[in-house]
Amino acid sequence: MRDKLERNQVWVYLIALLTGMAIGWVAPEQTGVWEIWLWPVLGLLLYTTFTQVPLIHLTAAFCDRRFMIALLLGNFVLMPLAVGTLLLLLPDDPAVRLGVLLVLLVPCTDWFISFTHLGRGDGARAIAAAPVLLIVQLALLPVYLWVFMGEVTLELTLGSHLLPAFFGLIVTPLVLAGLTERLAEKHPSAQALVGRLGWLPIPLLGLVLLLIAGSQVGLVIDNGTLLWSVLVVFVLYLAVAAITGKYLGRIFRLTPHAGRTLTFSLGTRNSFVMLPLALSLPDAWGVAVVVIVFQSLVELFGMLAFLRWVPGFLIKDDSSVRGDT
Repeated sequence: MRDKLERNQVWVYLIALLTGMAIGWVAPEQTGVWEIWLWPVLGLLLYTTFTQVPLIHLTAAFCDRRFMIALLLGNFVLMPLAVGTLLLLLPDDPAVRLGVLLVLLVPCTDWFISFTHLGRGDGARAIAAAPVLLIVQLALLPVYLWVFMGEVTLELTLGSHLLPAFFGLIVTPLVLAGLTERLAEKHPSAQALVGRLGWLPIPLLGLVLLLIAGSQVGLVIDNGTLLWSVLVVFVLYLAVAAITGKYLGRIFRLTPHAGRTLTFSLGTRNSFVMLPLALSLPDAWGVAVVVIVFQSLVELFGMLAFLRWVPGFLIKDDSSVRGDT
């Protein structure tokens, strides 16, 4: 049943988004109420998502050094270089650029695991790698933003609620999830709780999408023309991620299953961990929220293509992406 929910999650998100936009368009006076509900739901989403990431087993990720080096090199060196190049295709709008940077510079740690499993990758490797990806991206994101946006990053950090949002909606759920996982190791009842929490990220993410769409529909309409250039960037990013995953896997002599895992990691981004940061920015930067939500939808449909293309054509079982790991 849970596998069926994961396979059809894109339709859950699409229905939630369209429903939210329709309600927000018909009843815009409810926007303030929706924004109030958004923050606690988003915090709960991040907590339940983090409980499914094995944060207390970081050392397990380094057992396969070749895969881990390829994963870190791809996500934190090669793909940021690709993002820097793709910025040249965007309009000279700082809010649009910030939204693109926030969402494309950080690898996913949740549905990356689901899509890896569905796309005939190595789910165990994905689970082991997730906490490493999460911690490294939180450490490197300020550096990336400073490199690409310069002093604007410092001004935003000091002149907005960026730091409170980071600690309140990212660090706090992360710490609570780590404590929950630690408790689950000692008490069977807590372990069962973690298992039940695994059902929540998809419906909660759907609810977050509904609330965002309802509260931001006016902003989407006002900036609709900007999304076409952003769409081109997001589609090109997926293509670059797929090609990078294939050839990086060959260079490091990864098995087809490990190569697919690497490719799905490069293709999926951590949109809803970055969303609280975008929501905390001043109103003038509000389009960054639209960009991040839009990317998540583009990515979801892109992953549907990846599920067929990556194991069926890009990295087949008889591919040259082989080696002992």
